[in-house]
Amino acid sequence: MGRVEIIRVRGGARLEGEVFVAGAKNSVLKLMAAALLAEGRTVIENVPRILDVTIMAELLRRLGCEVEWVEDELTIDVPAEPGTEADYDLVRRLRASICVLGPLLTRRGRVKVAYPGGDAIGSRGLDMHIDGLERMGAKVSSEHGFVIAEADRLHGASIWLDFPSVGATENLVSAAALADGTTVIDNAAREPEIVDICGMLIAMGAKISGAGESTVLIEGVPELKPVRHRTVGDRMVAGTWAVAATMTRGDVLVRGADPRNLEIALDKICTAGAQVSAEQDGFRVKMDHRPKAVDVVTLPYPGFPTDLMPMAIALAAVSDGPSMVTENVFDARFMFVNEMARLGADVRTDGHHAVVRGRDQLSGAPVTAHDIRAGAGLLLAGLCADGVTEVSDIRHIDRGYPAFVPQLQGLGADVQRVDVPDDELALEF
Repeated sequence: MGRVEIIRVRGGARLEGEVFVAGAKNSVLKLMAAALLAEGRTVIENVPRILDVTIMAELLRRLGCEVEWVEDELTIDVPAEPGTEADYDLVRRLRASICVLGPLLTRRGRVKVAYPGGDAIGSRGLDMHIDGLERMGAKVSSEHGFVIAEADRLHGASIWLDFPSVGATENLVSAAALADGTTVIDNAAREPEIVDICGMLIAMGAKISGAGESTVLIEGVPELKPVRHRTVGDRMVAGTWAVAATMTRGDVLVRGADPRNLEIALDKICTAGAQVSAEQDGFRVKMDHRPKAVDVVTLPYPGFPTDLMPMAIALAAVSDGPSMVTENVFDARFMFVNEMARLGADVRTDGHHAVVRGRDQLSGAPVTAHDIRAGAGLLLAGLCADGVTEVSDIRHIDRGYPAFVPQLQGLGADVQRVDVPDDELALEF
């Protein structure tokens, strides 16, 4: 029998202390892909120690890059002619790997990328990626589970996105950076991670205006140069700590993330009764009573982030009164609700809506993490549960939260990673 790791948490602790947030997962993976646009050595700073970075680094190595990771710095040496095929065995584990599509197509004229995998949170098609690249002159086809795109030379185009997709915006901006002429992307994503990748591209020599706005203009240039760039702080991890402090009636100083990138999420926990104050290089969340129920509606930035929706459900589960949580971004994000119910949460879902009736205390139980954020949400719920909660499939949590357990321990939580036989796990779960 093999062995697997679980996270075991005993509820009841009040989180108190200081925690540092590393670079954003949702940014660093795209920055790594953008490095493919320039031959030579690019250095990315403030890189989080997460599994997804390891997977992306291996993907870049298979494309011919040399990748070195020392502490929080990632060095990527890009050859004159990087490879053009992203293998299925890596892409299926990491949806963000699709972001090599734009850089490789515009740089090499051909790319073959397997349809991506990642979290089981609903359909996230590539139609907008493909439509935009076709408008720029690419010929795109599908064959044996791969997307194949070819173009002797991409050209500028006017592109309207049906939805402000982060991935499509990143791919199209990257592709347009080396295209002939000017590309205009309307209804573009406005997330801070978009601003981050555009900032790196501009430092590389790209001509981009409108980053962080709904219309982005890119004037193609003949070539780009490698750079050194620091990743923006992870607002999703920071938001997770903010909710954790609120749920446990704690006092947590969160460093490394800009509170302006979390305005609506922080406003919601203020409405729940927490005190939030801006601090040097971060913010502080202090709570001394049971949270009040608040309604949450997820929307593209600057709306409430879909990645924090599981944390909103966890907060609602221990709040005073009923809450309505509406998910507008992904069609299967409520898959984890059954696991939350195992902890005693009173949750009822209907389509894109979840009604949560808060309880004084949850009850510890074995649960399974179906995706990164659901895993974090379940852990937060376990912090407020009577008894012991054991979370399995923690590889998902490792994909997005560096040193999550040690950081929780540093804040006073009774939590540990435990190695158990998989036959024991089968009996427990």
